[in-house]
Amino acid sequence: MAKEHIKSWQVGDVRISRIVEIWDFQDDIHMAMPNATPDEVKALDWLHPHYATPEGRMRMNFQAIVLQTPDRNIMIDTCIGAGREREYEVFTDLPEGFVEDIASLGIAREDVDTVFCTHLHFDHVGWNTYRDSETGEFKPTFPNARYLFGKTEYEAWQNDLRHDDHHDDKHMVESVDPIIAAGLVAFIDTDHEIAPGIRAEPSHGHTPGHIHVMIESRGERAVITGDLMHHPMQCAMPHRHATFDMDRETGSKTRQAFVDKHRDTDTLVVGMHFFEPTAGHFVTGSDGETWFRGLGVADR
Repeated sequence: MAKEHIKSWQVGDVRISRIVEIWDFQDDIHMAMPNATPDEVKALDWLHPHYATPEGRMRMNFQAIVLQTPDRNIMIDTCIGAGREREYEVFTDLPEGFVEDIASLGIAREDVDTVFCTHLHFDHVGWNTYRDSETGEFKPTFPNARYLFGKTEYEAWQNDLRHDDHHDDKHMVESVDPIIAAGLVAFIDTDHEIAPGIRAEPSHGHTPGHIHVMIESRGERAVITGDLMHHPMQCAMPHRHATFDMDRETGSKTRQAFVDKHRDTDTLVVGMHFFEPTAGHFVTGSDGETWFRGLGVADR
């Protein structure tokens, strides 16, 4: 993590900031879209250079979002976590620094009043907890926060996902169970007011209870995608299946509705995994196709 990667956007009275844990992760596009090809990536000129390499590999971040209002400090997802053992090496034994990066925004971990998880995959719940250096136990990182977990999402993990062959539940043991044991959790419906002007909205498909976040303040709007899409290419072809959607048909319908709703509007789209620029707008290009215009990027 590096403080130079922290960036903020103002939407009315809400300051939206990203905290990056893994910067400029590159992989084949089929990691996000199973049937996509490098040639398709190369053909979309607007993806370059910000969201793709010349070879047609995608670029993305693993990051959290902090919302600051005049009286609230809200974490949206909490990345992977330091010193954890995960299935892939790139996510294993990450360095400390997440809490210090948040502090650079003027927020101590005790100041965070709400932690909201769009879903319970390992890269969205990690810093819910930290490992106590004396006891080795995992404890809540934000001791004064109410942690909001989707009721549908949590029940799916308890009933099915923790016990199948495709999901390692180590992150649940380390980053979810200690929150419940500490009595800090509230289980919410998929349509829920997090704070005045900040709402959770359902976007099932990636997981059974996935939720994204809408922000409205002083006539301005923003949306934080969660994992209903991982890469800007998906706004150009939202109907295409996503690799990590547990229900691929529902996921594609969710993405299509999401893009249709926010295309050619003033709504600022903040992609949870989008590389730099992370925030921008869905727009219709001169060729009639949808593309993502990151803030600071010229029109087509």
